[in-house]
Amino acid sequence: MKLAPSLLASDLSDLMGALDLCKAGGADLIHFDVMDGHFVPNLSFGIPVLECLAKRTEIPIDVHLMVSNPGRLLGDYLDAGANWVSVHWEAAPHLDRLLDQIRSAGARAGVVLNPATPVEVLVDCLGSVDFVLLMSVNPGFGGQSFIPYVLDKARRLRKMIDHRGLDVEIEIDGGVDKSNIRQVVDAGVDICVAGSAIFRAADPVAAMGELRRRGLNKD
Repeated sequence: MKLAPSLLASDLSDLMGALDLCKAGGADLIHFDVMDGHFVPNLSFGIPVLECLAKRTEIPIDVHLMVSNPGRLLGDYLDAGANWVSVHWEAAPHLDRLLDQIRSAGARAGVVLNPATPVEVLVDCLGSVDFVLLMSVNPGFGGQSFIPYVLDKARRLRKMIDHRGLDVEIEIDGGVDKSNIRQVVDAGVDICVAGSAIFRAADPVAAMGELRRRGLNKD
């Protein structure tokens, strides 16, 4: 199991401090949400922020583009230092082109599905992705509650991947905490994004350790 703290839930006045916490807690990835105020209601991190952070951490940065017309911004985020990039199936009518662009830049290419989008829409392009990000909340706001039916989506997606012998990781984002992370991992998820469960804890580093232990079922 990989753990990806979400910067959106951190103290936005101290992003360097958030990077330090991620390093101390052994984060595998840093989740970096990009919101455009159109595809989702909120606005979040822009290209200059990513460029600054990428120069100050060796932890791979996982950029989640919650934007309309992601092709318009994709090249700039890749140039700014994104190591992993995911685009929404719902926002990308020319998905193959974007996945090729991400991979050609040397980054890992992912596709994101909103909670109500079935995993079966990926049957034709699954071999072209490095990971699939399943939203377990409706995108656009932090601190939401986990949507339980996404666990069944994860199980179905895991079967699709394993049946075809693909090297594709499953990531999940939204409402993951110590009460459900074991169920998430048991459903076949490889990468758990956690925001509030880490950065709003009294001790974020200890919270990361507890999430990892519970996810791996180590008491």
